[in-house]
Amino acid sequence: MNIYEEIGLERVINASGRVTVLGVSTISEKVAEAAVAGGQSYVVMDDLIDKAGEIISRYTGAEDSCPTVCASAAIAISIAGLISKGKKSVMDRLPDSTGLPNEIILQKGHVINFNAPIETMIRLGGGVPVEAGTATEVVEADVEEAITDKTVALLYVKSHHCVQKGMLDLPTMIDIAHRNQLPLLVDAAAEEDFRKYIAMGADLVFYSGAKALEATTSGFVTGRKDLIAYAKKQYKGIGRAMKAGKEGIMGLLAALEQYEHKDRQAEVEKNIGIVNYLCGEINQIPGLRAEMIQDEAGRAIYRARVFVEPDKAGMTATELDARLKEGNPTIRCRTEFMSLGKLDFDPRPLVAGDKELIVEKLRRIMEA
Repeated sequence: MNIYEEIGLERVINASGRVTVLGVSTISEKVAEAAVAGGQSYVVMDDLIDKAGEIISRYTGAEDSCPTVCASAAIAISIAGLISKGKKSVMDRLPDSTGLPNEIILQKGHVINFNAPIETMIRLGGGVPVEAGTATEVVEADVEEAITDKTVALLYVKSHHCVQKGMLDLPTMIDIAHRNQLPLLVDAAAEEDFRKYIAMGADLVFYSGAKALEATTSGFVTGRKDLIAYAKKQYKGIGRAMKAGKEGIMGLLAALEQYEHKDRQAEVEKNIGIVNYLCGEINQIPGLRAEMIQDEAGRAIYRARVFVEPDKAGMTATELDARLKEGNPTIRCRTEFMSLGKLDFDPRPLVAGDKELIVEKLRRIMEA
């Protein structure tokens, strides 16, 4: 029995991935110990934020970094920093940025919802989102012609939620931004390479701590020293409502050190083994078909996709998902393609015994 069952909640088998609605990820003993130790002592928070930024930057290759409570908070305080440039009179009235340069341009296919709209995070920082192009095609002129004297930055979103075709690639967006003397921001919340986008020329990059890193609830922004300085100042402005705690920051730093020495290829191979098991077993269940698929954004993440054809399964994918959620434990899978008759099972969060329980429950549902 886990700690959540002890307070009367159901056990969750997470086959959805490192998602916020299921608590994102689990933490190691090392990360937990660092968080506990951080919570048991006092520190000057400004000093901790500066030191943490210095340490984070060793792992990103950037000039400086700033810890945050999550990737969404990193977006909000960074945009507030770009608009205010650290000026107290502006910080004191944000997110009201009326009359100031405040527009953030992003491609229409990047206007995503990750259980909250990305536009909300922009607006929290006082930004005004400006969508360029259409949901299926964006050309350079769409972005270039959206730039005005009110533009403060261009934002590129790297996510499986984004439209994966017809969008401008990151090098092109960086080139447009820099030709126009504007910073290029990258939302890379769930990405696993913490150096890649800085090395490509991005000015600020936002990461989650609790996703690929499997840290405490946290995040960070990394990039240009001057822009990071503006972001840090927001902890005396809108950032006060989303302040990073000392225990979360110490857990984040421990997770970064742990991640640096992690055998990621071995983890990928382990996950592929789980996916192969799921596909092999599910393909023996009458009415269902499964195959391995790779993450839409190109990450080295592999999932078992289950195809649910109503005439063969006797139910829709929506109905099957509802049955999986029933009872204790509840099984949660990815449902982005549920309307197309597909359910995806992510192996990364599964613990010992989970994959067998998934197969057993699917078999029971189909037999019934």
